[in-house]
Amino acid sequence: MAQRISGTPGTLGESVDGQELAPTAGETTAENPWPLSLLSSKMKSYIDRMSSVWIEGQVVELNHRGKASYLTLRDTDVEMSLPVQIWKNVLERTGAPLSEGSHVVANLKADFWTKTGRLTMRANDIRAVGLGELLARLERLKKQLGAEGLFDPNRKLRLPFLPNRIGLITGRDSDAQKDVVRNVHLRWPAAEFEIRNCAVQGPDAVPGVMKNLTELDADPQIDIIIIARGGGSMEDLLPFSNEALVRAVSNANTPVVSAIGHEADRPILDEVADMRASTPTDAAKRIVPDVAEESMNLLRARAELEAAVNRIIDREQEMLTAVRSRPVLAEPQTLVAAHEEQLRLIRRRSLQATTTHIMQGQTEINHLRSQARSLSPLRTLERGYAVVQSDDGQAIRDSAEVSTGASVHVRVARGRFDAEVTAVQESTDDNRAPEQ
Repeated sequence: MAQRISGTPGTLGESVDGQELAPTAGETTAENPWPLSLLSSKMKSYIDRMSSVWIEGQVVELNHRGKASYLTLRDTDVEMSLPVQIWKNVLERTGAPLSEGSHVVANLKADFWTKTGRLTMRANDIRAVGLGELLARLERLKKQLGAEGLFDPNRKLRLPFLPNRIGLITGRDSDAQKDVVRNVHLRWPAAEFEIRNCAVQGPDAVPGVMKNLTELDADPQIDIIIIARGGGSMEDLLPFSNEALVRAVSNANTPVVSAIGHEADRPILDEVADMRASTPTDAAKRIVPDVAEESMNLLRARAELEAAVNRIIDREQEMLTAVRSRPVLAEPQTLVAAHEEQLRLIRRRSLQATTTHIMQGQTEINHLRSQARSLSPLRTLERGYAVVQSDDGQAIRDSAEVSTGASVHVRVARGRFDAEVTAVQESTDDNRAPEQ
């Protein structure tokens, strides 16, 4: 026999008002719908078969109403929450009282109320996550990220010497913000800020910090980004050990400074950031130079440079003085005088050599002249000989060359005269010139 469902006008599998009910939801139509109570009962039946599940989250709201308490659990990584009902006796078994911000694990079972159509998540057990468990989880995450190389010093970006514009992510009107801005301006008054305020603890911290980090990293005017918070308990600092946030900082193209301000339990953000500052004040001191100190350094450098230049000038002056003190430069005419005397000696020797050479040449010429004169025909003429020439200027060597009555020209040692041949006598062997 078909089971009777309370509140339905008929039994399942039988007709209602003479009409057969659809056996499945997919077979329902506008002409053959299910009664609302049937749908509710089927939903309850399905949900009741669901297994309970352990979940992890953070308490963001907690209200007590008689024997029941109502809390809202939010995911620790993403913006997602779930309302949960818990009976007072179950809540009391946790030992330590829960409060907003507590990190818990809970065993939930879905419960559907057919009368109101409301789905409720009921907590059958809830436990606060202890400090030891949190530390163990963080240590496992740290080892995992370290094995991936996220903490490698070679991955860290170099901070600019003087950032033009500084991105600051911190809580609204927080002491951390005031410390960073005040100390940066004390050191470098011209520094500019792009301040982004968001929650720095609780469930809204991770999405808020990641959103602002993404925006600042995409801004080309931002030279450095500071994530600052003024310390707190380990539970308060959990967002800064969130894996998604840590990976976002590691992938940022802009240098990131972690200034959480907690020495005892350092969040993982300190390990992956390009620079870790112990406090927000320390971050301010490390990201910009001190203008007074830099001015002193500049003055000192200028003084050292001036002293170095003066030393060089003094050394060169001393070398120049030493060179000028040498005799050749102190009395340059000495060098000229020495060469002048040498030049006179050379000229004198040259003149003597030339004179001697000329005299020797003159003597040789005179000797040659004497020899030439001794062999000259004039010398012969001076001894009484004469040269007889015909009208054509040819010397007459043979009497046969002339005839009686011919005119001849006679040259003697001093002068010449013309003569007429009156007689011609042939030569004999006695008056013939001897053979040479």
